[in-house]
Amino acid sequence: MAPLNKLQERYDYICIGGGSGGVASSRRAASYGKKVALIESSPHLGGTCVNVGCVPKKIMWHAADLADRLRHASKGYHFENVPPPQFNWASFKPQRDAYIRRLNGIYEKNLEKEKVDYYGGTARLVSPNEVQITPSDGSEPYVIAGDYITVATGGRPTIPSDDQIPGASLGIDSDGFFDLEDQPKRVAVVGAGYIAVELAGVLHTLGSETHVLIRREHVLRTFDPILQDTLTPWMEHTGIKIHKNTSVIKVEGLKGGELTVHLNDGAQLKVDCVLWAIGRHANTEGVGLEELGIQLDKKGDVVVDEFQKALFVEGKPQLQNIFAIGDVQGKALLTPVAIAAGRRLSNRLFGPEKFKNDKLLYEDIPTVVFSHPTIGTVGLTEPEARQKYGSAVKIYKSSFRSLYFSQIEEEHKEPTVYKLIVVGEEERVVGVHIIGQGSDEVLQGFAVAVKMGARKQDLDDTVAIHPTSAEELVTLR
Repeated sequence: MAPLNKLQERYDYICIGGGSGGVASSRRAASYGKKVALIESSPHLGGTCVNVGCVPKKIMWHAADLADRLRHASKGYHFENVPPPQFNWASFKPQRDAYIRRLNGIYEKNLEKEKVDYYGGTARLVSPNEVQITPSDGSEPYVIAGDYITVATGGRPTIPSDDQIPGASLGIDSDGFFDLEDQPKRVAVVGAGYIAVELAGVLHTLGSETHVLIRREHVLRTFDPILQDTLTPWMEHTGIKIHKNTSVIKVEGLKGGELTVHLNDGAQLKVDCVLWAIGRHANTEGVGLEELGIQLDKKGDVVVDEFQKALFVEGKPQLQNIFAIGDVQGKALLTPVAIAAGRRLSNRLFGPEKFKNDKLLYEDIPTVVFSHPTIGTVGLTEPEARQKYGSAVKIYKSSFRSLYFSQIEEEHKEPTVYKLIVVGEEERVVGVHIIGQGSDEVLQGFAVAVKMGARKQDLDDTVAIHPTSAEELVTLR
């Protein structure tokens, strides 16, 4: 389905942004028989997740994980004639990209199937009910109107300016990682968050010399301390060079050639690629939000209420028809969150009476990190729990090695650590934090339990599945 390029009659609902949240919300609205338009500025639907995020990242993680398995197959499990893994980045990239293009096509077909009108171009709010579209093909702008409008423009990686850090523009961001035609031999990843950890893990496991530059002592500083304390030394143990209490002063060299990274302690790193993974910011520029009086916080995120309705600055009427979902509103920057918020919003606006108060609750949202080993986490961290519940907090934890590693040399046995945070006499589970092989798959079911208010006794009363790592969570003492 090619994007439309003509003025249409008034819509019931307009979504600005064709990422996961916008597509999910528009399709759900259309399923209720509403006339819906979706506007996307980039050539491909699916947003960050499909194009330069979750999906291609997980594919690269699978490649790296397979490299580890091949190494283990020979020495640990006595498979013969298994050569050391040699990853061909240049030939794999087109195959990965072709899969992503197929997903883009599926997104388009789903919009067509649901009868959502798809416009290609940049969108700008010109009134509370009108959106001006500047077509991607360079033709004249035009305006469409809608009763309800949702802003789902997502976010993008942050890179320091050359004024802040001279030569910063010689580096790439996480989007640029997926544009790399060849695997860099030496990489400096700047950042301590999950994107930095994941991409550094992929690069290192596939054979790149990998440096991670962090401002403090640990990676994943917003995660539970047990995850920080387990993953940071393990990354170092595997050979990733973590430079702690470090900041970049300047970068010198030529883009595409050798780069010299100057650090605050006077040290210099010679690398082929600098990858900035220092955070993300919302795509709110040029959308017409501030001109309408829509409130943005100091980070540039759209301020919304519990029903995703955009709030307006003091002195402006609080309009009831403009909403924001996904990364652009700055809370829980995760694809499933954007999808869930978008669907619930359309349920409430256009669905049956049972959905009249439908909204996404932003507590107990599970997430995983595709590190090596993987991480799963849901609920409160221990510091958050102690701040909220004080002495009523109790901790259960266990450290062990997955059975898989029983046949692997000691130096390559990945750690597994599981932690439950419970509160009160009933020992209600308010946090689950796990790291170790398979943690990404283990977490989903336990996230359901946390969401349902499970108690430690409920886990104890569940018969274990043996032999698995997951059974540890129902046998903790």
